[in-house]
Amino acid sequence: MTFFLVVVLILIFCFGFVVAFGAPYLPTLGKQQQQALELLGLKPGQTMLELGSGDGRMLIAAAKQGLNVVGYELNPILYFVSKIICFRYRHKIKIHFGNFWHKKWPEADAIFVFLHSRYMSRLDQKVKARYSKKPIKLVSYAFEIPGKVPQKTEGALYLYQYN
Repeated sequence: MTFFLVVVLILIFCFGFVVAFGAPYLPTLGKQQQQALELLGLKPGQTMLELGSGDGRMLIAAAKQGLNVVGYELNPILYFVSKIICFRYRHKIKIHFGNFWHKKWPEADAIFVFLHSRYMSRLDQKVKARYSKKPIKLVSYAFEIPGKVPQKTEGALYLYQYN
């Protein structure tokens, strides 16, 4: 019984504490993955950054389209799961463990996020500061950036262009 309780507490901690930094784990469904990639309109060889990459589904969808992908994941369980399921695409996918707010983001052509609304203004400021010298596209799933008009929307996906 004690072992079961410890396992449950570890799972609650791993999946619960990440909410304080972004959003709970909810996998992006295949339809939304494809819609997001279409909105971004990237060409093979370009780089997409995913902030909060979860189990790696979106990373794989992007890699299958020939994109180079960099993901950040704070949940240690999801990080290891994604490392395993993305192994086949390791030449296209790099996954970093840790809080993306405190990491240096690589050069990228686009960003995909599924963050809680309370973090969208902070994200906007970080993108403006990090990518001020080159254009970058950002697709947000479910949440809009306050005060910024999306270039295009598709269902619950919002495309933003930064110059």
